[in-house]
Amino acid sequence: VQLQASGGGLVQAGGSLRLSCEASLRTFSNISMGWFRQAPGKEREFVAAITWRGGTTYYRDSVKGRFTISRDYAKNTVYLQMNSLNAEDTARYSCAAREGGSAPNQLFRSLSYRYWGQGTLVTVSS
Repeated sequence: VQLQASGGGLVQAGGSLRLSCEASLRTFSNISMGWFRQAPGKEREFVAAITWRGGTTYYRDSVKGRFTISRDYAKNTVYLQMNSLNAEDTARYSCAAREGGSAPNQLFRSLSYRYWGQGTLVTVSS
């Protein structure tokens, strides 16, 4: 199982970026995928998640209305469209995948994810 994240970079405040996470998984029938981020000196935090089968999405409050998580079946890829970026969004963003249940309290916890990508750095200049 491999996850390959890309799309990070330097952007001015108010700008946009789209992160991609290409997954090579045995099966997608019971997979949920999430994005987490970790800023320097801070703990990793949940950003967004999506259930592969039903497409149910979840977001942390601070990104609601600005970020959109989506999936592309044909490309086995999950995207994180990030708009109206601000300095507080600066972090290394990692994608992760988990099998099994997709209850919100599971999706919000990084420890519940078994597979992780290497992360991609997002820097927002103010």
